[in-house]
Amino acid sequence: MSATRYTRKRPSWEDLSSSDLVEKLSDFLLHSGFADSWRDTSFTIEELRLAVRRALLTQPILPLEELERLLDEEEEQSGPALDQVVEVLIRRLIDEGLLSLPEAGARPAEGRLPGEARFEIAGRGLDLLGFRMLRRTLPQGARSAFGRHDTDRLATGVEAVEAPKPYEFGDTLNLDAAATLREGLKRHGARLPLELDDRDLLVCQAEHRTGSATVLLLDCSHSMVLYGEDRFTPAKRVALALSHLIRTQYPGDELSLVLFHDGAEEVPLSRLPRVAIGPWHTNTAAGLHLARRILARTRKELKSIVLITDGKPSALTLPGGRLYRNSFGLDPLILQATFEQVAACRRSGIGITTFMLARDRSLIAFVKKLSEIARGKAYFTTPETLGRYVTMDFVTRKVQTVH
Repeated sequence: MSATRYTRKRPSWEDLSSSDLVEKLSDFLLHSGFADSWRDTSFTIEELRLAVRRALLTQPILPLEELERLLDEEEEQSGPALDQVVEVLIRRLIDEGLLSLPEAGARPAEGRLPGEARFEIAGRGLDLLGFRMLRRTLPQGARSAFGRHDTDRLATGVEAVEAPKPYEFGDTLNLDAAATLREGLKRHGARLPLELDDRDLLVCQAEHRTGSATVLLLDCSHSMVLYGEDRFTPAKRVALALSHLIRTQYPGDELSLVLFHDGAEEVPLSRLPRVAIGPWHTNTAAGLHLARRILARTRKELKSIVLITDGKPSALTLPGGRLYRNSFGLDPLILQATFEQVAACRRSGIGITTFMLARDRSLIAFVKKLSEIARGKAYFTTPETLGRYVTMDFVTRKVQTVH
């Protein structure tokens, strides 16, 4: 009688998931160091090859024995060299729609990819990065809160989550039949026919849920990569995570992205991986002004600005269009213009939540004043905890009152 012998499958680079590889490359793909122009920041295929090779050698992507086997075969030329494996993995990322080569069309020609060719993160790759960033930033247990914006009061509705209340004129007539009958029996006694009047009517209560429009306002001044720390790349991860959260869990909500520097620019989320820091100052007033204009054209009930910065305003656009700068910060003229924009947001019903990536005393006083005028919240956080604070604040925000 023949017998079948089962052995454990030997791990191989061919089993490497493209999604895992993209996540390990996120620091490279979202790199936002100093550049001459944030509009044209991109990488070549040769730079991608080096990044993939570095990831395979330095990160726990492949089992150690598999990596040693590849290096031995590369040295002995008895198997596929590590460079060949890198080429196959890059091809796989392109074939699966995670990366694209705009100049080469939908499917590049066979053979070795040209090293000088530039690639982009495709829509599917952005979505994957957003999902991975969101999963990384949110603590366990928070996912059950997805799917709605809860407010601090109750309204009558279809989905009952609280005790019933007496019916009032204007309520949705969503009767709690059992509670209404009990009220009638208590008031009129157990007799037939059962008597009911308007005082016996009890309606279900549900959490009031509302649509939201959010502008993510990111500081891309030079200070965001100074002092040996990159603060802008974590902010880009937050934008991707928030975008994925809204698209999948709050499909009726809106998210806009604004970068502020010497001026302010609205940037499509599809271009987010290519934006980078430039030689600019911090024109917070211009960013708030543009964010307020964007929110003015939406009809959503809940409007808010998420401001992520690491320093004090240091630039101002004067009425004639000339840019006034003061690199030392806390200039009275610049502060006054910034606070005026904050007050205008408050008058427009726009909430401002500030996430500050620095902690010096003068900055704390500035943020305190900003939050006082906006009647908003402020968080002093770090690049490592920024994502968790931003996404959880978005999920749990309670600002609308329902009578």
